[in-house]
Amino acid sequence: MDGAVPGLLEVPYRDTSARALVFALDEPRHDALAVSAVVVDGLTVELRLLGASHQVVAGPVLETVACLPGREQGLPPHAEAGLDGWRYAFTSRTLDVPDFPAALAEVTARLDRPDALSGVFPGDPGALTGIIVDPCEAGITWRTWHTYPEAAQIVETASRLVRREAA
Repeated sequence: MDGAVPGLLEVPYRDTSARALVFALDEPRHDALAVSAVVVDGLTVELRLLGASHQVVAGPVLETVACLPGREQGLPPHAEAGLDGWRYAFTSRTLDVPDFPAALAEVTARLDRPDALSGVFPGDPGALTGIIVDPCEAGITWRTWHTYPEAAQIVETASRLVRREAA
C-alpha cells in the first residue's frame, strides 16, 4: 500500500492516544499491516505500518514508535545513538490542533508522493499514520505522522541517520 492516497488498513479499530506511544531501538520487527521498501542513495529503507504506530528499518536502525506493553508510555522529545558507523537522531512532538481537518489535510498533502507509506485506521477516517523518507547529506531522514482525531492531536517524528565520519 504505497503512495499518496492512504488506504484503509484491515485491522480492528482500537482506540489509543498519543501519550500511549513508546520509542524503542531494541524491538524486533513486529507484524506489519503494510510494508514498503524505498531505496535512498543506495540504502534500502523499510517503512512499516503497525497498529497505530510504525517501524522504520534503515541500515543498523530499527526504530519503533508503538504502543508497547510493559514499557513506560510517552515519547522522548529527543534521542541519539551511535550505531555501527552511523549517527542516529530522533525527535518527536505532539501537537494539539484546534483545526484538526485542516491539519489532517496538510499531513495528507505531505504524504502525496509515490514513495510514501500511509494508512487510515478503521473507525475514523482521520486516524492516519504516514511515513516519508528523503536523502540528506551523508545519509537519510524520515518523518512520520500519527493522527488522533478524538483528541485533535498529531504526533510528528523526525529521524536522521548519517554516516559517522560525516556527522
